[in-house]
Amino acid sequence: MPAKKRCQVQTEPRCNSAALRLVGQCPHCRAEFCGTHRLPEHHSCQNLESCRQQAFERNKLKLESERTVASKMAMA
Repeated sequence: MPAKKRCQVQTEPRCNSAALRLVGQCPHCRAEFCGTHRLPEHHSCQNLESCRQQAFERNKLKLESERTVASKMAMA
Protein backbone atom coordinates (compact mmCIF):
# COMPACT_ATOMS: atom_id res chain seq x y z
CA MET A 1 0.00 0.00 0.00
CA PRO A 2 1.53 3.36 -1.03
CA ALA A 3 2.14 5.99 1.61
CA LYS A 4 -0.44 8.76 1.95
CA LYS A 5 0.49 12.04 0.35
CA ARG A 6 1.13 14.67 2.99
CA CYS A 7 0.43 18.39 2.99
CA GLN A 8 3.28 20.23 1.24
CA VAL A 9 3.03 23.50 3.20
CA GLN A 10 6.50 25.05 3.51
CA THR A 11 6.00 27.10 6.68
CA GLU A 12 7.15 26.05 10.14
CA PRO A 13 5.91 24.04 11.90
CA ARG A 14 5.46 21.50 9.12
CA CYS A 15 1.92 20.21 8.60
CA ASN A 16 1.64 16.43 8.85
CA SER A 17 -1.98 16.17 7.66
CA ALA A 18 -2.95 14.11 4.62
CA ALA A 19 -3.36 16.00 1.33
CA LEU A 20 -6.91 16.11 -0.06
CA ARG A 21 -7.50 14.05 -3.19
CA LEU A 22 -10.02 16.16 -5.10
CA VAL A 23 -9.50 19.76 -4.02
CA GLY A 24 -6.07 19.68 -2.38
CA GLN A 25 -3.98 20.65 -5.42
CA CYS A 26 -3.30 24.37 -5.81
CA PRO A 27 -4.03 25.48 -9.40
CA HIS A 28 -1.23 28.06 -9.21
CA CYS A 29 1.76 26.16 -7.79
CA ARG A 30 0.51 22.57 -8.37
CA ALA A 31 1.51 21.47 -4.85
CA GLU A 32 -0.87 19.34 -2.76
CA PHE A 33 -2.29 20.45 0.58
CA CYS A 34 -4.60 19.45 3.42
CA GLY A 35 -7.99 21.09 4.00
CA THR A 36 -6.48 23.80 6.18
CA HIS A 37 -3.78 24.85 3.68
CA ARG A 38 -5.52 24.22 0.33
CA LEU A 39 -6.29 27.90 -0.38
CA PRO A 40 -3.41 29.91 -1.91
CA GLU A 41 -3.63 32.50 0.89
CA HIS A 42 -3.20 29.78 3.53
CA HIS A 43 -0.01 28.22 2.13
CA SER A 44 1.71 31.44 1.03
CA CYS A 45 1.51 30.46 -2.63
CA GLN A 46 4.49 31.72 -4.63
CA ASN A 47 2.31 32.38 -7.70
CA LEU A 48 -0.53 34.20 -5.94
CA GLU A 49 0.59 37.72 -6.89
CA SER A 50 0.95 36.87 -10.60
CA CYS A 51 -2.49 35.22 -10.50
CA ARG A 52 -4.00 38.37 -8.97
CA GLN A 53 -2.31 40.55 -11.58
CA GLN A 54 -3.63 38.39 -14.44
CA ALA A 55 -7.16 38.52 -12.99
CA PHE A 56 -6.86 42.31 -12.63
CA GLU A 57 -5.79 42.67 -16.28
CA ARG A 58 -8.62 40.40 -17.52
CA ASN A 59 -11.19 42.37 -15.51
CA LYS A 60 -9.75 45.69 -16.73
CA LEU A 61 -10.01 44.63 -20.39
CA LYS A 62 -13.55 43.33 -19.88
CA LEU A 63 -14.69 46.56 -18.25
CA GLU A 64 -13.05 48.69 -20.95
CA SER A 65 -14.77 46.67 -23.69
CA GLU A 66 -18.15 47.24 -22.01
CA ARG A 67 -17.69 50.99 -21.66
CA THR A 68 -20.54 53.03 -23.06
CA VAL A 69 -20.15 56.44 -24.63
CA ALA A 70 -22.95 58.95 -24.26
CA SER A 71 -23.98 60.67 -27.47
CA LYS A 72 -24.13 64.43 -27.52
CA MET A 73 -27.59 65.88 -27.74
CA ALA A 74 -28.14 69.02 -29.78
CA MET A 75 -29.96 71.82 -28.00
CA ALA A 76 -33.00 73.10 -29.92
